[in-house]
Amino acid sequence: MIHFLLRKWCDVRASVVGHLLLACVLLMGAMSINSAFAHGVAEDDAAFLEQSAGTQLLPFTYLGAKHMVTGYDHLLFLFGVIFFLYRMKDVGIYVTLFAIGHSVTLLYGVLSGTHVNPYIVDAIIGLSVVYKALDNLGAFKRWFGVQPNTKLAVLVFGFFHGFGLATKLQDFKLSEDGLVANILAFNVGVEIGQIMALGAILILMNFWRQSATFIRHAFASNVVLMAAGFILIGYQVTGYFVHS
Repeated sequence: MIHFLLRKWCDVRASVVGHLLLACVLLMGAMSINSAFAHGVAEDDAAFLEQSAGTQLLPFTYLGAKHMVTGYDHLLFLFGVIFFLYRMKDVGIYVTLFAIGHSVTLLYGVLSGTHVNPYIVDAIIGLSVVYKALDNLGAFKRWFGVQPNTKLAVLVFGFFHGFGLATKLQDFKLSEDGLVANILAFNVGVEIGQIMALGAILILMNFWRQSATFIRHAFASNVVLMAAGFILIGYQVTGYFVHS
């Protein structure tokens, strides 16, 4: 009897965690509506970036970590990526692929000065969220009879996520003095922030998975995730036609 009650109590708590995670997805989607860019840089941080000169490793590391843990598009995409990953080995592979893609284009975009339209890049980032939600729902297999290479997709979308931030940093007049070291430090901070954010998400996800309600709510969660991605796409496409 005691064992049964304990199990029911764990199911209830896990169900509550699942609802909280679903609410977080909704909140991140809603917050993305009020932000012109998911990769946007706060006003105080922007002022620091333009006024800093020389090597500033710790501040740039902090800014990189802050960007990741407050980047709604990153968190939405990573939430989708790890949704059905149960083994830490698999989580590590997918997260590493995303980190490689994000790092390569972030560093290349800033250091080479390669510029792409930020509205288009951010719309593709929104598309990455939609893609992962559809992938989790098994839509591609049902619609087209084939399953895309998920690892390749995560790497490719990682490239676009990196370019998304690069386009924002290019808006600032960054000092050439210490630029390479600072951008490398910023990238390290991004990866630290990614580990922090994923750690919190994984703890909640693992607890939610212990409940029988997980499978029942998985469909609704990914539909909400897909809707948030469409919101991001619509916002950026509108911005492209209005401001370009």
